[in-house]
Amino acid sequence: MARAQAGDQQAYRRLLQGITPYLRALAARHMRNGEDVEDTVQDVLLTLHSARNTYDPSRPFGPWLVAIANRRIVDGLRRRGRIESHESLVEADLETFSAPEANLQEETVDARLVREAIEQLPVGQRDALRMLKLEEMSLQEAAAASGTSVAALKVATHRAMKRLRELFLPRGSKS
Repeated sequence: MARAQAGDQQAYRRLLQGITPYLRALAARHMRNGEDVEDTVQDVLLTLHSARNTYDPSRPFGPWLVAIANRRIVDGLRRRGRIESHESLVEADLETFSAPEANLQEETVDARLVREAIEQLPVGQRDALRMLKLEEMSLQEAAAASGTSVAALKVATHRAMKRLRELFLPRGSKS
């Protein structure tokens, strides 16, 4: 990691390749679903990449890596728990209604359009929205990661959501 911090790309590549199987095994101890394990491993690797400048070469690398991995595993478990608490079983006999307002799936916004709209937001709003809404970080985690105050993150997120509503909801409609 110290060589990677110094700009040695080959060392960084070897490091990531070397720790990935270990991270996969660590995540698999806590998660049953293979997709969740892979998502968590990718999340750990992204966090490691983002936080690599915080590693102190005078200290052991293993505990630093395990601390990051454990936090991301817990975050993944929390996120999965939140998702499962909102899911319900789909019954085989679904009903279709002729009234247009009942067929809400036709009104869903294309994910590509949403991504493009998010990219058009100012950097602070885009980052706040990404951390708080997409990555589901807590306000404290996002504030620490961005170096922004909790209040500023709340304001930026509110403004981002307001702007996205303006883009996707027709004038005069409420949600």
